[in-house]
Amino acid sequence: MIPPLCKWRLGGVDLPPLTPPYKGGERRTMSITPEQVKTLREKTGAGMMDCKKALGEAAGDMEKATELLRKWGISTAAKKAGRVAADGTIGHYIANDGKLGVLVEVNCETDFVVKTPDFQNYVKTLTNIVREKNPKDLDALFAVNHEGTTVKDHETNLVAKIREKLGVRRFARWEADGSTTKIAQYIHAGNKIGVMVIFSDPSSKLADQQAREVAMHVAAMHPLYVRKEDIPESVIVKEREILMSQMVNEKKPPEILEKIAAGKLSKYYSEVCLDDQLFVRDPEGKLSVSKALQKIDPKIKVEKFVRFQVGEGIEKKV
Repeated sequence: MIPPLCKWRLGGVDLPPLTPPYKGGERRTMSITPEQVKTLREKTGAGMMDCKKALGEAAGDMEKATELLRKWGISTAAKKAGRVAADGTIGHYIANDGKLGVLVEVNCETDFVVKTPDFQNYVKTLTNIVREKNPKDLDALFAVNHEGTTVKDHETNLVAKIREKLGVRRFARWEADGSTTKIAQYIHAGNKIGVMVIFSDPSSKLADQQAREVAMHVAAMHPLYVRKEDIPESVIVKEREILMSQMVNEKKPPEILEKIAAGKLSKYYSEVCLDDQLFVRDPEGKLSVSKALQKIDPKIKVEKFVRFQVGEGIEKKV
């Protein structure tokens, strides 16, 4: 045992003596009660051992411990940033009058997390923020203040809690006037595919169910464009080159090959353009989507659509 008033020297400098209650080689610690751990865990949703560690380092101070957990959450989120979040769900909202519609794709790593209340509440929060705040892009969405913190910080804290990578991949927020234009929405079972369509309907003859069936068609048939005029010229040129190369060994006159290519291009349009696709809800399977709408009223047409499919285009780890 070192005498209480023994002086120490370091580098020729006198250090203050060790006095009670400090003893050489000892570290003052504080006992953390299970009740404190339980309280912090309920407040933050963090793991029991993380809560106990944070309370220990914060000497029992609940606010400091919460702050520590948030800092560690940032570290947790950074560690998970390189992981693949290809699962998730589509958040959605549509006004009863068809004047406003919202779709939000929110990703996570596993379907198990999709079903948790924390994730579902996060999706609802994001959908409401997009609906009410109308952010112009993802950066603006993440910068929105929600309940005293930014959406980005809220996501970071949630990553620390559920221990999976999260991500808001994209969102769409469209408005219509409800009279000459209207919005329809279709959400496929399981919320893995979400579709939103804006129609021009100057005579207000398009029923909600009919509009929804067109959105359902988009979900099923995955068109890329509304009509032929929307296809970029570069895409058409590339498609024509592919068709001509497929016939390079055909021993036919050039003008015949041109007609064959034109016919195949028409078939391509009917596959990728919503207007030209055969409408899945047509009883006889003969009418295209545009013809089915014109049968209701010649003035009805699709202005634009968006189709979100969870994880589409994201390379998943096997």
